[in-house]
Amino acid sequence: MERLARTHGAFNLAAGLWPLLHYRSFAGVTGPKVDKWLVQTVAGLSMAIGYAMVRAGSSPEGMAAARRLGVGSALAFGAVDAAYGSKGRIRRVYLVDLAVELAWLAAWASVRREAKARRRSLASGSRRPT
Repeated sequence: MERLARTHGAFNLAAGLWPLLHYRSFAGVTGPKVDKWLVQTVAGLSMAIGYAMVRAGSSPEGMAAARRLGVGSALAFGAVDAAYGSKGRIRRVYLVDLAVELAWLAAWASVRREAKARRRSLASGSRRPT
């Protein structure tokens, strides 16, 4: 789970950095924007989420926080991608991002299932008669 948190966090950091470091290439790929301040706001939020995920401690509380940020950000970004990308309101390249966000959600679900299975296995192993 720690590797996933750091990888997803790094992705969110990079996604947020891109429009701040090279707005022209970002707008060239994603389309022209009316409100540059809004792009910068979303970029900053993406970076903040990414930073928190990368820096989350390996404790259960840290990983739970990273998981909530990862799932929440993937749901939020994916929902916008789906709602507006499918209608053609924003460029179809956002549907590629939707696929990436769905992959993050699948990865978080997989890690959660594995953790639950591991806990069940440990719990059932400790109940065996000696």
